[in-house]
Amino acid sequence: MTDAPYDRHMLEALVCPVTHTTLRYDAAAQELVSHAAGLAFPIRSGIPIMLIDEARQIRADD
Repeated sequence: MTDAPYDRHMLEALVCPVTHTTLRYDAAAQELVSHAAGLAFPIRSGIPIMLIDEARQIRADD
């Protein structure tokens, strides 16, 4: 099953659950990235999974 495209307008309403800062949409990885927290939250079937336990840690150069 292919992931549905993410609604970019939703990005304006979402913030990082850790830092409450803005997120960057990574279309290739299907993730919302919080550089402030160093976390990437997955998007599955068009739904952002904003749970800290589901996020992956990212490096500063990601």
